[in-house]
Amino acid sequence: MRTASDAAEAVALLRDAPAGRVALVDASFVGHPHALRLGLTDPRFPAGAVPGAVTVQDPSRAALVRALESEAAAPAPGGDTALRTGTGLPDRLAGALEAEGVAVHRPELGDLVARVPRAPQERSEARQAVAAVDDEAIRLRTAVKSRDGFFTTHCVSPYSRYLARWCARRGLTPNQVTTASLLTALIAAGCAATGTRGGFVAAGLLLLFSFVLDCTDGQLARYSLQYSTLGAWLDATFDRAKEYAYYAGLALGAARGGDDVWALALGAMVLQTCRHVVDFSFNEANHDAEANTSPTASLSGRLDSVGWTVWLRRMVVLPIGERWALIAVLTAVTTPRITFVVLLAGCVLAACYTTAGRLLRSLARKARRTDRAARALADLADSGPLTEALVPRLRSLARFPAPAVAALGGAVLIAVTALTPSGSAGPLLGAVGYVLCSALAVSRPLTGALDWLVPPFFRAAEYGVILLLASRTADSGALPAAFGLVAAVAYHHYDTVYRIRGGSGAPPRALVRATGGHEGRVLLVTAASLLAPSGFTVALTVLAVVVALVVLVESIRFWVSAGAPAVHDEGEPA
Repeated sequence: MRTASDAAEAVALLRDAPAGRVALVDASFVGHPHALRLGLTDPRFPAGAVPGAVTVQDPSRAALVRALESEAAAPAPGGDTALRTGTGLPDRLAGALEAEGVAVHRPELGDLVARVPRAPQERSEARQAVAAVDDEAIRLRTAVKSRDGFFTTHCVSPYSRYLARWCARRGLTPNQVTTASLLTALIAAGCAATGTRGGFVAAGLLLLFSFVLDCTDGQLARYSLQYSTLGAWLDATFDRAKEYAYYAGLALGAARGGDDVWALALGAMVLQTCRHVVDFSFNEANHDAEANTSPTASLSGRLDSVGWTVWLRRMVVLPIGERWALIAVLTAVTTPRITFVVLLAGCVLAACYTTAGRLLRSLARKARRTDRAARALADLADSGPLTEALVPRLRSLARFPAPAVAALGGAVLIAVTALTPSGSAGPLLGAVGYVLCSALAVSRPLTGALDWLVPPFFRAAEYGVILLLASRTADSGALPAAFGLVAAVAYHHYDTVYRIRGGSGAPPRALVRATGGHEGRVLLVTAASLLAPSGFTVALTVLAVVVALVVLVESIRFWVSAGAPAVHDEGEPA
């Protein structure tokens, strides 16, 4: 910390400061430490300000120097340059930064105090205001998400916030807590894989503890403002890894007891991933849509004023807290088969509720979607080189709505696969028709009211045909191999979503081409189904390993790079 007597000295100190964040705080500032912490230490923003203080990171330092030099060169009305360095200087500098196009983050302080009093009486009043508000209580309260599920809000957050503070005071980072949550969930999956009652009980308890840690890592990040690009990647992917690894553990445990539930485990993963794709596609399609209103949305807003309906609607979508609690309890007291059947029933109900609401909103609102939304939907479609080659030839035939064409291609693929004998050429012929329909569906920009359904239809068709083919194969290893393949592909799709949410765009086209795109993978899997059962299992395993390696290498390279966005989801729980 350095003290400057005038603007010229402040410029000199600023030039000599080492690389990194720099801040300028008025010597007369009175306020809560957490107010300064919110304004001056949040790493997600290039610049920040609260009354009486301003900060910038390296990319914006030159703009701050220019603004400060202008202040030093412009005399006050009385001709005394030094007078302009007194009360109000940081606020004027923040305004100057904004005038240069720097995005200055101004956090919502609520009851926190941040003032620059001009007179002794004002200073006394400011100090009294500071003393009247518990800074630490606000810090703990705001560490919790503003929107969360019923189970998380009432059964976890009341104590996990204190666990987050305990971690902060011992120097633990959110990434370390996230990793601990992952390891706990993997141990839970291992306990479930034992197939014993004691193992199932331990698995349920460990899964709940993993969720407590999962809440704690985000609360620790908000409590201590420790956001990072690596943390963004861990937070964005580990939830899915934990849940799907637990499904695999349950399936292995059931197999030890003589019950094959791999089809149910894979079905649960397919359904859960498709639910998320529906949410992601709808949100991206309406991210910046004009006239983004509908009677359904208005009704939802009115229901928000009735407290119990808010919690009921948050619970019926079976968010992660309720879902993991359900899985944990059922694992401990029932069997893996019952656990999966109840989970599938709950997810179907949640999917019907959320999808119906999104359909009604899309049909009722009079919105014009932007080019950005169309690009995001095209990226979420995950179309590969076959589609790229076919689109120029099929564009003139695109006369039907894209969702109808995508749904037709998927329905034909699933129906032919289900109705033809195992090992026949029927699935491959259905895949050829699916490739043509897929290319036709994306041959024009996806700007229609229901075009956000195209990516979910593609995901349901790809995952569904893998599930069907594996479940009909005589080899017992086909379903576990299919589980691994769907998990690898689903990771790629989640990775795409979080890149788009971070504003960095979709993965490189080279990656999409290398993994074949959804239509290429469908064609490859259906062709492999012509092999002998053991050969089909080997083909699925090889494809799963290749996709996982290619996607993970590129994903890790991106998320640990300096240019990756610090994405921390503050919206509804998944």
